Amino acid sequence: MRMLLQVTGLVILLASWAHLSAGENAVAGSSIPPLKGTPQGGDFTLLSKSGPLSTKAFRGKVLMLYFGYTQCPDVCPTSLSFMTQSLNELDTPELEKVAGLFVSVDPKRDSVTSLADYVGYFHPNFVGVTGSAEAVASAAELYGAQYSFTQTNDSAMGYIVNHSATIYLIDQAGVLRFAFPHETPPETMLGAMRMLFEEGST
Repeated sequence: MRMLLQVTGLVILLASWAHLSAGENAVAGSSIPPLKGTPQGGDFTLLSKSGPLSTKAFRGKVLMLYFGYTQCPDVCPTSLSFMTQSLNELDTPELEKVAGLFVSVDPKRDSVTSLADYVGYFHPNFVGVTGSAEAVASAAELYGAQYSFTQTNDSAMGYIVNHSATIYLIDQAGVLRFAFPHETPPETMLGAMRMLFEEGST
C-alpha cells in the first residue's frame, strides 16, 4: 500500500520499500548514473576500522546509507553535507536513534582508516566501510547503486569513479523505506527520519 507524505512542501513516496525506478532517480542534465532497477535493500557485511560490520548491527536505529568514495571531488561531499545538515537538526535523544553508513566503492584507494577519518569530518554518527571488490559490488547490487571507473590523463588520481548518488533511509527493522535522489533537501530527509522515529516508538 502506498501513501503520499507531504514534508516541507515536497511530496515523497512512502511504502514498506522504496518505490523508485532507475528513471525516477536519474538526475536531469547530470553525469550521475541512475539506480539500476528498483532497489530492494537487504543486509550486508563489510569492513570498518573496528572490524567487520553488518547492517544488522544497526537494528533499532534509523540508518542513512550512501555509496561513494573519499576522493570524490563534489558529489559525495555534497551528499554527506546534506546528510549532516539533516542530522544537525536533531536533538540528542533523536541522534541516539540514527546512524550513517558510507560505503566506499573504491577499495583500492580507500582504506578503513582513511574512511574513518573522512566520514569523521562530517558527523560522529557516520561510519565508513569497504571490502573486496566483490563484496562491495554485492552490497551495491542490493540497493541498485551503480558505479564505474574511468581513466583520466589530466588527474594525479589516475582514475575517477562515476557513481549513483542516492541516499537511502532504512528503518529500525532493516527495511529500506526511502531512496532520496541527489540534492534532496536536508529538511525532507529530516522529516522522513522523524516519521520513522515516531513509528518506532509505537
